[in-house]
Amino acid sequence: MISSNDFRPGVTIVHNNGVWQIVEAMHVKPGKGAAFVRTKMKNVETGNVLEQTFRAAEKVPQAIVEKIDMQYVFKAGENYTFMDQASFEQTELSAAQIGPAHEFLKEGQEGITVLRFDGRIIGVELPNTVELEVTEAGPDERGDTSSGGSKPAVLETGATIAVPFHIKTGDKLRVDTRNRKYLTRV
Repeated sequence: MISSNDFRPGVTIVHNNGVWQIVEAMHVKPGKGAAFVRTKMKNVETGNVLEQTFRAAEKVPQAIVEKIDMQYVFKAGENYTFMDQASFEQTELSAAQIGPAHEFLKEGQEGITVLRFDGRIIGVELPNTVELEVTEAGPDERGDTSSGGSKPAVLETGATIAVPFHIKTGDKLRVDTRNRKYLTRV
């Protein structure tokens, strides 16, 4: 159990039959009435965001989430196979378990964190940025650069993102996996 007074960003708790990570916590002492803690929480499994108020010093069950460093090995059918960097044990996950970030997985990719709670996998965290090659890019739109526009490009993993007009097929790009945005050419 953890007290609501100890809520900090990154703390995980069990609430409403789910595992929630505290994003923001603010201790409020109104002039009249009891103190309380106003929080913003994110569900680790679904990504839903919830704003919740707890009484000061209220006890809440703490979720001990195990973080395992893994490497993406290969895709077999509809499942993605990961290998534990410490024990070399392999785990298969579906695209639904990984979430929308599965489009940025490249064979041999390291730095992937798998989150496990009560013996079941509840989430996968990819590195914040990945470097991928462009396999297909639309033609340059000459003269249309004043608006700072973009064109779609298909990456080697099959993901489609918006890129600036000067990007060509064969370019290596750095992409932010959290918001699917082009960062720079490598």
